[in-house]
Amino acid sequence: MAKFASAILAATAGAAAAFAPVPTARTTTGLAEFANGMVGGEGPEPMPFRWGGDKSSKDFDPVGFAERSPEWLNWFREAELKHGRQAMLATVGLVVPEFVRVPGEQFSFEAIPNVLDAHDALLDTSMKQILLWISLAEVMTLAALSNMNEFDRAPGDFGFDPLGLFPNDPAKQDEMRLKELKNGRLAMVAIGGMIHGAIVTGHGFPYL
Repeated sequence: MAKFASAILAATAGAAAAFAPVPTARTTTGLAEFANGMVGGEGPEPMPFRWGGDKSSKDFDPVGFAERSPEWLNWFREAELKHGRQAMLATVGLVVPEFVRVPGEQFSFEAIPNVLDAHDALLDTSMKQILLWISLAEVMTLAALSNMNEFDRAPGDFGFDPLGLFPNDPAKQDEMRLKELKNGRLAMVAIGGMIHGAIVTGHGFPYL
């Protein structure tokens, strides 16, 4: 179990290639000109197959979202953070039940030997509760989303930090934001691979 926990921590610590927006035509490379100065475009990760002279993930925006729709940058980042957070939870939620189950006969290894079958098996019970709580969370965030560009609120910031992990120093804050962003990007790629690996092999973690 210790090796398994170490593997999870090592995987989430890795940085995924950056997908944040950037203008396609540039004369300088200052971060202040990239996506209104949002973190995520620093990108030292190598991308050998990227066209042009830059073979890193720095300011990677092949479709040019930032240049064409700068007024939507906050929405893009909000969506990216939301999906990244969901994916991080999903990766943990897909792996942990392979080893530990919550109490209840309907959740047991005998009732649901394959984690991927849990959705259909619990469609009339637990899935309805999950849908209810997700809907409640979405409704509670509508006020913030509807005023996205109307007041000083950073995308993805709901003031929820019960453990006080968010630092006060601006440089450390950007570092924390970048960690969340890159781990979220990694998780979005990872959850797709995990689900399809489980489908193709028919096996649970590590899907071999």
